[in-house]
Amino acid sequence: MKTHLTEPQGKIKDPIIVCEDVHKWFDDFHVLKGITTSFEKGEKAVICGPSGSGKSTFIRTLNRLEEHQRGKIIVDGVELSDDLRNINLIRQEVGMVFQQFNLFPHLSNLENITLGPIRVRKMTKSEAEEIALSLLERVDIADQAYKFPAEISGGQQQRVAIARALAMEPKIMLFDEPTSALDPEMITEVLDVMRELARSGMTMLVVTHEMGFAREVADRILFFDEGAIVEDAAPADFFDNPQHERTKLFISQTLQH
Repeated sequence: MKTHLTEPQGKIKDPIIVCEDVHKWFDDFHVLKGITTSFEKGEKAVICGPSGSGKSTFIRTLNRLEEHQRGKIIVDGVELSDDLRNINLIRQEVGMVFQQFNLFPHLSNLENITLGPIRVRKMTKSEAEEIALSLLERVDIADQAYKFPAEISGGQQQRVAIARALAMEPKIMLFDEPTSALDPEMITEVLDVMRELARSGMTMLVVTHEMGFAREVADRILFFDEGAIVEDAAPADFFDNPQHERTKLFISQTLQH
């Protein structure tokens, strides 16, 4: 068995996501400029940065919602390419929670959660419903199972969306600004669910401006600016000893709010 004792410090020992020199363009706009990083199994990483810095695009390349044009992305040992089989394999292992909840309005909350497991994982309806009901309990809205998305609050809809992603039993959860469309009083209830998920050992990559959550939950914080990773550090170093002026400015502006 290979030992990791001689590896240089800072090298990820058991990466579940590897990105090497990842580039992405939208027409002439170079949105990702050579992203090289990796994430370990069980790691909680927060990705932050100003609007337009490439952070949401980056997280969307990890399950091929956005296609990268250069470089290499490997998720759980499978390289993301144009091969649809690889894309489908990875999407089964990677759950995604969006800024907008993307729930089907004509389906009940329970049906929104069971749809994927029944269609993709080939579960029976009763199996899928049992899992869905236990997940709704986990995200603290078991009483909303038979309502429709329009009948519940934004915070509750986002918790349904998290339960829907978890129902596919993913190895990795990606969150793309999951609280930015919510009223302030609903943000806490969604972050509480994410804290519980973090404690359970789930691999999580979270694009967010919630710096309190980042300080408390993250193992690592990556700061993006103009399509590049400017800073990559543990929370204590990121907040208390940032290395770059751009990071210092961002932190001072963010913590004022």
